[in-house]
Amino acid sequence: MATVFFVIFIYLFPAAKSQSNITKGSTLFTNSSPNFWPSPSGHFAFGFYPSGNGFKVGTWLTGRPRNTVVWTAQRNEPAVLPGASLVFTSDGRLVVQNFTGVQLIAGTYQRAQVAAMHDSGNFLLYGSDMEVVWATFQFPTNTLLVTQELGPDKILYSSKSDDDDSAGNFKLWMQGDGNLVAYPSKSLQMAKYFYWASHSTNRAPDVSLTFAADSRLYLANSTGFTVRNLTEGRLPVNKTTLYRATFDVDGVLRLYQHQMGTNGSLNSNVLWSAINGEDRCSVKGACGLNSYCANKDADNIACLCPPGFDFVDPNQPDKGCKLNFSNSDCFLKGANDNYMISTLENTVWERDEYEVLTPVSEEACSKACLEDCYCVVAMFRDQTCFKPKLPLRYGLKNSSIPTKSFVKVRLTSTKNVITKKIGKELLITGVVLIAFSLVIFASSGYLIYTHQIWSLKVMTSQDRPPDVLGDINLTSFSYHQLAVATDDFMEEIGKGASGRVYKGSLPENGGKEIAVKRLEKLVDDGEREFQNEMKIIGRTHHKNLVRLIGFCCEGSHRILVYELMKNGSLGNLIFKDKKQPSWKERTKITLEVAKGLHYLHEECETKIIHCDIKPHNVLMDESMSAKISDFGLSKLLKPDQTRTYTIPRGTRGYEAPEWHRNNTPVTTKADVYSFGILLLEIVSCRKNLDLSAPDDEIILMDWVQRCYEAGELKKVVGEAEVNLEELEKMVKIGFWCVQTETDLRPTMKQVILMMDGTIVTPPPPPPPNSSANN
Repeated sequence: MATVFFVIFIYLFPAAKSQSNITKGSTLFTNSSPNFWPSPSGHFAFGFYPSGNGFKVGTWLTGRPRNTVVWTAQRNEPAVLPGASLVFTSDGRLVVQNFTGVQLIAGTYQRAQVAAMHDSGNFLLYGSDMEVVWATFQFPTNTLLVTQELGPDKILYSSKSDDDDSAGNFKLWMQGDGNLVAYPSKSLQMAKYFYWASHSTNRAPDVSLTFAADSRLYLANSTGFTVRNLTEGRLPVNKTTLYRATFDVDGVLRLYQHQMGTNGSLNSNVLWSAINGEDRCSVKGACGLNSYCANKDADNIACLCPPGFDFVDPNQPDKGCKLNFSNSDCFLKGANDNYMISTLENTVWERDEYEVLTPVSEEACSKACLEDCYCVVAMFRDQTCFKPKLPLRYGLKNSSIPTKSFVKVRLTSTKNVITKKIGKELLITGVVLIAFSLVIFASSGYLIYTHQIWSLKVMTSQDRPPDVLGDINLTSFSYHQLAVATDDFMEEIGKGASGRVYKGSLPENGGKEIAVKRLEKLVDDGEREFQNEMKIIGRTHHKNLVRLIGFCCEGSHRILVYELMKNGSLGNLIFKDKKQPSWKERTKITLEVAKGLHYLHEECETKIIHCDIKPHNVLMDESMSAKISDFGLSKLLKPDQTRTYTIPRGTRGYEAPEWHRNNTPVTTKADVYSFGILLLEIVSCRKNLDLSAPDDEIILMDWVQRCYEAGELKKVVGEAEVNLEELEKMVKIGFWCVQTETDLRPTMKQVILMMDGTIVTPPPPPPPNSSANN
């Protein structure tokens, strides 16, 4: 008795020794110390804990091999990104500050003067007279700790998964009638939907689920009278033995004991469970729609599909099942011959029928479903036949269930099997013959093609660019061939500073469509750009670079022949098309451009600076994949060279600042800057400079920066449906890329890793004023 009194004293008067006080102005950080406030014993902590790619605010029980989260703030909100801070403000509020704004964790009408983390696991805010004005124990999520209560009409929600603490599939409701009841979270609080209840016999108003100081879990009314004991025994309580009651991911309330070991180890075991292992399938919603639950062994269940159904996701059986056939032919005469009935013993789904037949036999019930085009499943019990509506819910298989279910499935007859077998043999024979024919055809085609290639190479030695053909392998075309291929350069599909692009086709190559770029600048500049394209594209091979097929260098004619990009330029796609790309398409295109640049910068035999990255130099192929084009301004670096000094190149608005600084070397980071501008344009589907926009939105970079700082990034994408977390990440990557100092810009490899989430994207320094740079 004395021991119990001492334990109660410790929990009721924790301020003496069992709390750590936190003063106003104290701050925690996600990715630097401190990032949590510990209790005096160190058993509990309050602060930031990792969640997915970010962090959430909560309380956890410390230990190895992993901490155990027992409370989460704003659990259904997205995790905050690295760089956020948790602040106990001067006006007594507890808030998270990040780049999208301020998120309130705890705020009260009374000003809090001090905060405290208790050894009980309770985090509290105190007023000027040390009265409690807010506490985590007042807002339980999925767990109760010793001395904590779940009050009348309060609910515990299970977590979505072991790694996701947002509200999941089940809820435990302390009902006003004094019963503690568990339901699927998306169902109404109706008797037909509950799957576990305390079945309190001494019902009374204002009943709470109480976790006593001696670790007893029971229901009590407002006077302290025990309505129902859930756990009977009083358990030992000391500094190294802790307890928690958690409504787990699988919808079962359990009592856990934690034994604190040496070096921070934590040994845990279940002392009590509201639903035993063999009854786990009684949890409604344990398996998804159109599936049913069956016991695998004493501790595990399996989610199974009835005949005629397949898993929605084979890797996640609990997501449910879907029909694997269409019964659209059911209404045709004689169609019943295409179906049969499969029987499931001791299996039942929720009663939600569109028809009930009684009294009937098993055979009559089975036949009634087979002949009913609207019936997929029929359940038979006590001479009654139920035809439930799809989707089926809360399926359960148990040997104690007297219900038999009939499932309609499409029939595969013996005749069909024989036909398919014969067809398969014929198919194999046909494939072999076709393959042999193709080999003969390909060999003949190769000989003809080789002869034509040799006949096409009519270029004289004086027409060849002296330093180009030695180390590239491209087809040489005559001017006459390209004039014929383009119908005398009839259909213009593009125009740039260095020339015009025409659509054509090669009759001698099966009508293959091509894009023909005819250089039209002065001889010196045109020759230099021509040779650059030849040198660079002729040596590259990457799925995100436009492929050069051949060239013409006849007399004064300088022409390049490319594969045709049927969907035009990225500029037309994001600036002119009425239907803008979806968010998924925008992120895909951005990543593809990044991979193409990474190849040029790091994976080529000779490193290449493109020098003119912009939307109109990115082309879209027939599958809407992005490919970088127009290498006329590119600069090659020697194998051991990382920077160069050269005259300014590129397009105004996309040029890096170093192009205009005297004696400043230019590196691949110049392309990174241009990519940053391009990224912001792809994200927003508007140009870097738009004179038709409102005055404060003319310069894209400045406008996006203001939206970012104000937490209003949704304005940047307008009505488009986007993932706001991904949007913020993309914008931050863009800001890193356009830093004035080249050393601050990431490499394209780092950009790719940030995009795919391999590395965390830190908050960038404020970007430079874009209008001052160009």
